[in-house]
Amino acid sequence: MTHYCKQNLIEIKVLIGKLSEEQYRAPSAMLSEATIGQHLRHILEFYLCLLESATTNVVNYDNRKRNRIIETSPSVAIDVVDYIVSALNALKNPCTPVTLQGNFGPEAAQIVSIPSSFARELAYNLEHSIHHEALIKVGLREQGLEHLLDDGFGVAPATIRFKQTAA
Repeated sequence: MTHYCKQNLIEIKVLIGKLSEEQYRAPSAMLSEATIGQHLRHILEFYLCLLESATTNVVNYDNRKRNRIIETSPSVAIDVVDYIVSALNALKNPCTPVTLQGNFGPEAAQIVSIPSSFARELAYNLEHSIHHEALIKVGLREQGLEHLLDDGFGVAPATIRFKQTAA
């Protein structure tokens, strides 16, 4: 799973490197005024939150640290991608059990704890990333920048495979 996550993160890094600060920070009407940088920050913060669980064996994405510099500075975002990839390279046992905690309702309900594993949470982070990449693609199209993307950016691997076999 780490291999696929690292591939995805490298794709993100390549995209960030193609964007100017203005493009990275431009509000998108199609995305309720969210920016490409905000979506990328969100993706990266989930990975950072998961990496922090290596010391506690508890991951709670609701309580992740939010770093607004990631959403406004492409160079900082690239540094964060490099950090995450490096941490994934150093990962010793992706099958380590973790407990996923969160409040999954809109009301102030009690925290729910669910047994999981680091590898399962990596899979979730990858799917989460692809979902936000699809939104990023919309924002880039709005700016006339879709030419910066590979065809598979923001498309689930199962969809890519399906399209290949259907062709």
